[in-house]
Amino acid sequence: MEDYLIGIGKRIKEIRKNNNKVISEIAAEADVTGGLISRIENGRTIPSLPVLLKIINALDIEVTEFFNGLPQVNGANFIVSRKEENSVIEKEDEAVGFNYTYIFGKQFSSLGFEAVLLEVASESKRDKVTTDAYEFKFVLSGECSYVIGEEEVLLKEGDSIFFDGRIPHVPENRGLVTAKMLVVYFFI
Repeated sequence: MEDYLIGIGKRIKEIRKNNNKVISEIAAEADVTGGLISRIENGRTIPSLPVLLKIINALDIEVTEFFNGLPQVNGANFIVSRKEENSVIEKEDEAVGFNYTYIFGKQFSSLGFEAVLLEVASESKRDKVTTDAYEFKFVLSGECSYVIGEEEVLLKEGDSIFFDGRIPHVPENRGLVTAKMLVVYFFI
């Protein structure tokens, strides 16, 4: 079952969108918050089994059909992720100026990971968030300050940072140019 963990959020989002439902509808039917659904869909957290079953029920799909749609390991020595498979990650309504593009994710044995391109616009706004992952960020262009807990680190092009995503954090771009970075989430 470990191979499925990373794909659960992506599968929930796929089914929800195919059924033309919004996060708030699924959240209301599953009796959870919209923020939780968003964090699950975006790989920031993995739901407990009872919550997952309530979400699957809210999606109006059979449990077996839900899991049959998750990606399978093909036994090859490599995995290719094509550009056309990339998808924009919907963020919370309160997050202004943040653009996440999902580019890769996989679960191997006890380690799962996802790679995302993150663009943080000038004067972006968002509260601190947490993820159930260790996070690696590499700044491709621009610069932004990363607030982790009560500490702040200025990151410029070519800089990188690694931290425990369970600590509340947020990137803040106080410059004039959009900052772009590669983000890798390591789920353990």
